[in-house]
Amino acid sequence: MAENASQPLTHQPVMLAEVMQTLSPRPGNTVVDGTLGLGGHAAALRQALCGSGLLIGVDRDARMIERARERLDAEGGAPVRLVHSSFADLPAVLKPLTGGKVDAILLDLGFASPQVDDPERGFGYRVDGPLDMRMNPDEGGPTAAEWIRSAPEQEIADVIYRYGEERASRRIAKAIVLARQRSPIRTTGELAEIVARAAPRGPRRLHPARRSFQAIRIHINSELDQLDRFLAALPGLLNAGGRCAIISYHSLEDRRVKNAFRAGAADGTYQALTRKPLRPASDEVAVNPRSRSARLRAVVRTGEGGDGA
Repeated sequence: MAENASQPLTHQPVMLAEVMQTLSPRPGNTVVDGTLGLGGHAAALRQALCGSGLLIGVDRDARMIERARERLDAEGGAPVRLVHSSFADLPAVLKPLTGGKVDAILLDLGFASPQVDDPERGFGYRVDGPLDMRMNPDEGGPTAAEWIRSAPEQEIADVIYRYGEERASRRIAKAIVLARQRSPIRTTGELAEIVARAAPRGPRRLHPARRSFQAIRIHINSELDQLDRFLAALPGLLNAGGRCAIISYHSLEDRRVKNAFRAGAADGTYQALTRKPLRPASDEVAVNPRSRSARLRAVVRTGEGGDGA
């Protein structure tokens, strides 16, 4: 995702050319965009179907589903089914739609700019708003503010270290606990200020709260558990010759994708389409700086005998 909110909805999504090349959708295929976002990738995948086949769009965020629906309805093309769900639940989503298997799956694990830049969502450390961070509030579960209010100091430190790879996690957790003893931490601005005071200054272009916010968001939304569930189910979701491309944005995600794809290649489940992760071109990063950390890996499902697609 990582689309620029200042651009119209026709703005190119991250690594579109690379996605189209690795997935290679054809007329009549059934294609899944498991992280629908604003629908940029989905629109291009649908166009490649040339009016036949089926595009299935899935997203945990109901607001993104509606924004993508507006775009796809306006453009027309192959049949579309949009589902408010998680890519981790694709086995259940696909069973009634396709019998369980498809020809291509895309995951773009980044956040769309409207999600990050909307103060009401509570994801961003640069805009002040309620400290929520939930991708799908309908699922229930605690907000980031609720978790911070009650979590033990050691748990906060562990989350920030494990999911943010933040070396100052213990110092930050202590600062959070001391601050909440004085008054509840209710907004992103309050949390960002607390973390910024406790965390050492990094490169100027990077906010000192960046890693901590990433860690708390991952924890609140069980993002890595969701990815693990998807990767475990993926072989059963792809037809022989079916392809999967995954764009990740930090090492915790990329490491899981790399290991799952390598293990599948070793046992004959997959053939690699990317020996090393593909990276966005410099001109794309210049237009959309949020794409700079993107890495794309892709595989193709082998036949039943493990002898290729």
